[in-house]
Amino acid sequence: MSEVREEIAHAAAVEKARIPITLERTLGALAMGLICLISFANVIVRYVTDFSFAFTEEYSTFLLVFMTFVGATLASASNNHIRITVLVNRLPAGGRIFCEMLSVVATTIMFSMVVYYGFQLAYDEFIWGETSPGLGHPRWIYTIWAPMISVAVILRTWGYAWRLLRAHRRTQQEGGTHDRT
Repeated sequence: MSEVREEIAHAAAVEKARIPITLERTLGALAMGLICLISFANVIVRYVTDFSFAFTEEYSTFLLVFMTFVGATLASASNNHIRITVLVNRLPAGGRIFCEMLSVVATTIMFSMVVYYGFQLAYDEFIWGETSPGLGHPRWIYTIWAPMISVAVILRTWGYAWRLLRAHRRTQQEGGTHDRT
């Protein structure tokens, strides 16, 4: 019975995000669609004219990185990040919550470093006027997105942790879970 209540609490914590995860899904789908469109257009033009669009590699690389970070935000919001659960699933409810919070701390530390060093890199590129090698665009317009979306990953991770703790506390108050798993 305890595991059933924990699963309900876990599901409730995932479902009640204040900002719907459709935002991340939409941004990821747009980025993927643009990558496909750009690449397909480049293939057609190269096949027909023996000429290649110069911007495709630069934009596709940016969109792929953007999509990856948006995917990390989506994974944090819905608690679908990569994990090995063979041991965690055998722990009592308190142990599972502890592991979830440990994951939150590790995620926060890692993405905080991306925020700090990413903003530092983007600032340096802005100050020094670095341009991209292919098209000559300012590099900071590509670089600034990683730390900005990393802030969203951190906030989504904290939001999930808050919802999980509230749901766990509510479950314990309603029926008093017994940690015998």
